[in-house]
Amino acid sequence: MAEPFTIYKLTILAMLDKVDYPLSNAQIANFFLLQEYTTDYFKIQQALSDLQDAGLVRIKSTRRNTQYGITAAGRETLTLLGDKVSEAIESDIASYFRENGMQFQNDNAIIADYYRTPNHEYAVRCQYRKKSCSLIDLTLTVKKKEQAEAICTNWKKQNEEVYGYLMDLLLR
Repeated sequence: MAEPFTIYKLTILAMLDKVDYPLSNAQIANFFLLQEYTTDYFKIQQALSDLQDAGLVRIKSTRRNTQYGITAAGRETLTLLGDKVSEAIESDIASYFRENGMQFQNDNAIIADYYRTPNHEYAVRCQYRKKSCSLIDLTLTVKKKEQAEAICTNWKKQNEEVYGYLMDLLLR
């Protein structure tokens, strides 16, 4: 049997392989903690870091979130070593996604982040995605950081209204 740290890495790859959207750091870590596979959050972070360093996962970081997706090399590794992940762990993964999958998809569909522009303003990027397709990708420029933060917060709450309004307005 493989050592636990290797199993952590393979389990992460198996999780990422089962979904067609990225998983957040919290979504991955919560699986391990809720299933009591480990009580050491930092081991999971080390496993994620090792997978990234090896090119087996890709990472996308925003101001408040880090998301992970599996790479082709990660899938190949999983094909070669996936039998090390027990049926019990596979079953726990399936159960975790059955219980939380819709929430995970929703969490990953609405994205809002901002960055400082070269002319000292803030560009706020608001997205509404379905799977890997972007339904709306809107970038707004504002003068103040507080405005950028407010747009990010409000986008999470009002994206459907904004999308609907724009579609109504543009399709008249």
